[in-house]
Amino acid sequence: MENIVDFIIPDEVITDVQTKLAEVQTALQPYLIALTPDERRSVPKMSDKTLPFVEKTLDYTTSDPQFAPPYMDKQELANDMKVVGQLVPLLRMVEQLNDGLDDTLMAAGGESYVNALGYYNSVKQAAKMNVPGAKAIFEDLKKRFESNGSRKKPEPEV
Repeated sequence: MENIVDFIIPDEVITDVQTKLAEVQTALQPYLIALTPDERRSVPKMSDKTLPFVEKTLDYTTSDPQFAPPYMDKQELANDMKVVGQLVPLLRMVEQLNDGLDDTLMAAGGESYVNALGYYNSVKQAAKMNVPGAKAIFEDLKKRFESNGSRKKPEPEV
């Protein structure tokens, strides 16, 4: 496996990012809601195709208000669309950040695991050859591959 994570992020950078993310979270917290799983399933979803439809509808409620049903709150529609317009760019930035974090974490984790497996296989061989100290390390590390009884996980080879 190619070593594509060939860097260490300075602790100061991580601390700075954590501080800034906490600031963002604190700033937005009063304006964010939490939906239950049932609510998430039942809420009509606005997609890229739906957004222009709703924007046109909002324009029509101003230019041709006579067609708006009496129960419709035009100001609430305008307010909701303002929030959509404010949050969509933020969500896109966060999604890009999430993708980068997820990809980097996956690559670093995979590289770490491959290296750990190499060490494990080496200590396993050393334990088989009764090299002093190897058996205790092997016994400790092999717990990762032990099953709780239903199905045995095969020990990987690198």
